Amino acid sequence: MQIRPKRGRSVPDPARSDLLPAEGRNVEESSYWLRRLADGDIEQFRTEKKPVADTKKQGGE
Repeated sequence: MQIRPKRGRSVPDPARSDLLPAEGRNVEESSYWLRRLADGDIEQFRTEKKPVADTKKQGGE
């Protein structure tokens, strides 16, 4: 799950022994992170993936 701390919050990441960065990170879904989400310490987000242009020629040429 991709999460980031809500504005003004410092949230420890026990798996990495540091604080969750403001830009967020991908973490394993666990009871710890679900509790942080329920308490309003973090928010989930999704990154927008830009489509990659297909560089292969069509038609077998």
